[in-house]
Amino acid sequence: MRTSPPAESASAALRRVLPTLSPGPRRVAQQILEDPASHAGLSLSALAERTGASESTITRLATTAGYRGYRELRTAVAVAAGRDAGPPPTHVTSDISRDDDVETTVAKLAAEECGAITDTAATLDHDALGRAADLIVAARSVVVIGIAASGLVALDLAGKLARIGVVAQAVTEGHAAMTAAVVLRPDDLLVVVSSSGSTTDVVEPFQRAHTRGVPTVAVTARPGSPVTAADVTLLSVSSKESALRPAAMASRTGQMFVIDVVFTLVSQRTFDRAHAAIEESWRALAPRHGHAHDPQEKS
Repeated sequence: MRTSPPAESASAALRRVLPTLSPGPRRVAQQILEDPASHAGLSLSALAERTGASESTITRLATTAGYRGYRELRTAVAVAAGRDAGPPPTHVTSDISRDDDVETTVAKLAAEECGAITDTAATLDHDALGRAADLIVAARSVVVIGIAASGLVALDLAGKLARIGVVAQAVTEGHAAMTAAVVLRPDDLLVVVSSSGSTTDVVEPFQRAHTRGVPTVAVTARPGSPVTAADVTLLSVSSKESALRPAAMASRTGQMFVIDVVFTLVSQRTFDRAHAAIEESWRALAPRHGHAHDPQEKS
């Protein structure tokens, strides 16, 4: 039976599926997202007339977003619109123009970054997060693959895991990714990070490892993409792109939040080992930062 997303995540659910939609449903979703309040009370026929879409197109959008039908989507949008009905603290929009001053640019970016984290948190599957952390704890070694901007996320996760005693390696180049994938064993773990979920340099190593019985975890913003065949899929939500905010910026915040959550869960599961490893690394590095050797003297 289909499980509907919580009402408060209506905008997050629409934004998450937006890249996968065909032009008709995408146009409807975009109009709802741009002004939830004015669309929340519309009947199916009224929304179809306003958006120029057929009723079947709107119904298809609702089910794709995880709702049982348009009525349920409309209710979720109405709840979200009511929650956000108060006046905004600042007059910011999601797009940054070349003429925006520093104060406006900072405000817009802050709003988008916060929105990406909030939406990602609302849509994350808590059971999947727990399974991902358990797989990392159980693995002999962890390889994290990410290309371009996702490579920065891969490096961050691998670095964090290594600091708490997990054998972890980040791979950010296509040929090296395939080389790393083919030598993985079933007691290892492959984590792939890809906003689109369809980058060839990520998909091919992922498929090679997955078919050989290597456990896999995918972090992506694209439901239904090739990497969602992973044993565990964690979906992030991207910020809105604009002419001055490319996909690399839009996707990174949600991805970083996901891997921070996973890292924290791993640290909880390996608390004694993680605490000892962090303390030991601090002691080793303290002289390089001008600190005393006693970790209790940290400032």
